[in-house]
Amino acid sequence: MLPTGTPATPSADVALRTSVGTYPTYEQAREAVRFLAGNDFPVQRVSIVGADLRTVETIMGRLTRARAAGAGAVTGAWFGLLAGLLLGLITPGAVLPAMAVGGLLYGAVFGALFALGTRLATRGRGDLVSCSTIVADRYEVLTDHAVAEDARNLLIKHGWRTT
Repeated sequence: MLPTGTPATPSADVALRTSVGTYPTYEQAREAVRFLAGNDFPVQRVSIVGADLRTVETIMGRLTRARAAGAGAVTGAWFGLLAGLLLGLITPGAVLPAMAVGGLLYGAVFGALFALGTRLATRGRGDLVSCSTIVADRYEVLTDHAVAEDARNLLIKHGWRTT
């Protein structure tokens, strides 16, 4: 049960909060909040906000025809296995292991063909495998104005406040 006046969802209006500390990593900001929690601070009145966001895309490699077909085969195999199991359960007189193996094989073949067809249709566009993440340059610990001074003093007193 939340105390009276505490929102049930995270506050979207961080503009009404005061910065009590800025940290270069999320882990450091989280540790500062843990420190506040360990000192009986009302952490339900705290937010961690990432600032100066940017997208970082890490290139994992090229998407070759073989890689596309392999990934499609794996995805198709899982789908086919599930379909084979479900059909084996609802079909009277069906041999469940045979249905599962058949579904797995057909799924792998059709998944590979579909992925290869999709890859060939793009004609080389999107031929990189990558992973995108959003990172912040710094993380600010924000609190309600009413408790900001208490949080700031706790963090300064124990060396957890960087700015």
